[in-house]
Amino acid sequence: MSTKKLLLIIAGIICVLVLVVAIFVGGIAWFVFHTIGTSEAADTARTYLRSNARLKQDIGEVQDFGSFVTGQINVENGDGVATLHLKVIGEKRTVNARVDLSYRENRAWRVTGASYNRDGQDIDLIQGYGEPGPPSN
Repeated sequence: MSTKKLLLIIAGIICVLVLVVAIFVGGIAWFVFHTIGTSEAADTARTYLRSNARLKQDIGEVQDFGSFVTGQINVENGDGVATLHLKVIGEKRTVNARVDLSYRENRAWRVTGASYNRDGQDIDLIQGYGEPGPPSN
C-alpha cells in the first residue's frame, strides 16, 4: 500500500471520528437548550415579560422571544431556582432580559428578580416600592 493511500485512509477515519463527535456534542447541546426552553420556568418567565408594564413602556408590546433560552435550572428536594436569559423582541426594539425564578415545596415557579439590558445599562423590572417610573433615556 502506498503512503498516499495510507494518508487518505487515516484522514478519512479522522474526519469520520470528528463528525461523530460533532453530532454527539450537537445533540447534547440541542437537548439542553430544548429542555430549558420548554420548561415551566421558561414559560413563567415569558408570561412575566409579556405582561410587565415597564418593559412594554420601553420596547412596546412583546412580539416574540429569541430562539434560545439560556441559563440554569437547579432543582433539589422539591425546591428549585432558575436564572434564565431571553432575547425579547418588542415593537420598538429588541433587548436581552434576565429572569430569576424560584419555587418551594413543588409549588409553581415565581419570579424573584428580572431585568433587561438597554444600551449597556441594566434596567430593573421588579421594584420594591411604588409604581415604576418611566425608563431613563
